[in-house]
Amino acid sequence: MKKLFSLLAALMLTMTVARADEGMWLPYALNGQNLAEMQAMGCKLTAEQICSFNQPSIKDAIVQFGGGCTGEIISPEGLLLTNHHCGLSYVQKLSSIEHDYLTDGFWAKSKGEELPNPDLTVSFLKKVEDVTVAVLQGVTAETSEADREELIGKNSRQLEKDRKGDRKVRIEIVPFYSGNQFILFEYEVYRDVRLVCCPPWGIGKYGADTDNWTWPRHKGDFNIFRVYTAPDGSPAEYSADNVPMKSKWFLPINLGGVKPGDYAMILGFPGSTDRYSTSYTVKNVIEKEGPAIIDCRTTKLENYRKHMDADQEVFIKYASKQASVSNYWKYYIGQVKQLKRNHVYERRQAQEEDFMNWANAAPKRKAEYGDIFKGIKQKWSIMDEIQKSFVYHREAGWNGGEAISFGRRFMRINKMFEDKADKADIKAAVEKMQPGVDAFFKDYSMPLDQDVTAALLGLFYKNIPTDLRPSEITRIGDANNGDFSAYIAKAFEKSIFTDKARLEKWMQKPKALDKDPIYALAMNIIDSYQELYARYEEAQNLGNQSERLYMKGLMKMQINRNFYPDANFTMRLTYGTVEPYKAADAVNYNYYTTMDGVMAKYVPGNWEFDIPQDVRDLVAKKDYGRYADENGDLVVNFITTNDITGGNSGSPVIDGEGNLIGLAFDGNWEAMSGDLSFEQKVQRTICMDARYLLWCIEKVGKCDNIIKELVIK
Repeated sequence: MKKLFSLLAALMLTMTVARADEGMWLPYALNGQNLAEMQAMGCKLTAEQICSFNQPSIKDAIVQFGGGCTGEIISPEGLLLTNHHCGLSYVQKLSSIEHDYLTDGFWAKSKGEELPNPDLTVSFLKKVEDVTVAVLQGVTAETSEADREELIGKNSRQLEKDRKGDRKVRIEIVPFYSGNQFILFEYEVYRDVRLVCCPPWGIGKYGADTDNWTWPRHKGDFNIFRVYTAPDGSPAEYSADNVPMKSKWFLPINLGGVKPGDYAMILGFPGSTDRYSTSYTVKNVIEKEGPAIIDCRTTKLENYRKHMDADQEVFIKYASKQASVSNYWKYYIGQVKQLKRNHVYERRQAQEEDFMNWANAAPKRKAEYGDIFKGIKQKWSIMDEIQKSFVYHREAGWNGGEAISFGRRFMRINKMFEDKADKADIKAAVEKMQPGVDAFFKDYSMPLDQDVTAALLGLFYKNIPTDLRPSEITRIGDANNGDFSAYIAKAFEKSIFTDKARLEKWMQKPKALDKDPIYALAMNIIDSYQELYARYEEAQNLGNQSERLYMKGLMKMQINRNFYPDANFTMRLTYGTVEPYKAADAVNYNYYTTMDGVMAKYVPGNWEFDIPQDVRDLVAKKDYGRYADENGDLVVNFITTNDITGGNSGSPVIDGEGNLIGLAFDGNWEAMSGDLSFEQKVQRTICMDARYLLWCIEKVGKCDNIIKELVIK
């Protein structure tokens, strides 16, 4: 641990902090400059109070939630707060026509009413260790990229095995600074996490796709769960004998509200940024990757909505799937637009020109860095050619239609037939598939999937050239003038992967799957993808070393630059202030929204902007209780200058004394280029106000039991 601190401190103390609001800092390695700036902005906490591995700290209230969000503990008994959109898939699995928790909400009035979620886990960070030397053991300057990756993988696996031993912990070794550093993270994983509160759709999903990634917002984006443990306090699988967690740390809630200039700190697990990438990466996103994802997801969403709007049962089944697809559909629309508007490509080109002037100004630097763009150019010449097809293979091919994606799960079974495995072994392997089969068909609509699959494959055929397209898509498209409707209709009638009864009949007497039309199509797409992936690996091998060296050189050239590491779903701290912003000429946004704005958007019966009657009744009476501001209004959302990205969803917004003041849930449209370039003047984090959270719990959900459990200041 001391080694990690000294390494990072030595690195960071050579730099000056450019601005507080830009930067996803490692909370266990805060330096004096960070702390001084935080304190000047209003933070009254010490570094040890924020993050310590020797005593309880705020760090112990922050969790990785599920597969890609953040949550925080807000009571002594393990209550866990996160975003509605983070918990949506788990609420969806608990919902049905008879118990439509998505539309109506769910409010547990006692612990006995809380609902288990078998697939949900939360992870607490327990240990951090710099393992760069051990991971890079055997790697030299002469080691090829392929051999380097193999050595890193081998060394990392051995380290994970050694550190874990017989303990029930999760170990991850994560690269930093383009692979110039490696850090080990140890997590304690809890598997009994129960649903406590979910607001109705008209609060938790208010604004839906139309408002997503925009300000002003009016959304109650929260869910509440509870973490349970074995009676001795250890992590455990679900059991009726389990007890609520005794929280090591939890966040009190501050009802004081926010005003411009107030300190705001966010701790969470941002997923991925690429802010030190070259202009070639930016250009590829603008011209290839972004447009391809937008086209595929637009087609998918159009077919989703057609079926979801026509049938409430289908709406319930696909609410989470639709939200997942639409979130990054709109993200890429915004990212491409703002990368252009903010001239990110041109700024990167200028930086690269400065870099080469710096490198060529000294013989030693020229020898080390003079030729690095040769490899980068070679990499992106390949990537520019294959990127669109690469995206289509994923978005419209093996992960497009659900039946095709589902059929891929049976590849291992079919391989057993090819290898002439013992029938009893095959039968046993097939029986283990039953839970997955049940889960798939519980939330599956064949008519919807048929339309989605035919439309996506038609798009694939139309937009990708023959030499970069799976041969079966070419054959079917050529034979049907690019219309896949009739072929897919017949394939869906025959395939075992579109009908549960057919599949379970096959499971009783399993046989090879090569003749199943959906499985055969899936395998053809996979084979084509593997050929494309070989070229992708070739590109990476050509460019990775150069990009890693470029990162190293940038850190030497820009000695005063704020080189926090790119996000990689490890715990980070960001600090800033509550602030309004100017979005465009004559467009100035306030820093908060109220229930008046919620009602102004209200459209009866609209899936995005409807409001439950009981909520409208409360608003009509101005029944805001102690949660109203000094003007008698109920603040719903506010914005800060904090630096976040995907994965930070559900992160707590914390004041200078360590209290919860809000819940981060989104970024703003004008800064959608933020994952590649932080936009100082306009980048904002959109947060749900803590007062609106408590009002929903008390007035809408009538959960006095929860209010009494919280510590409210």
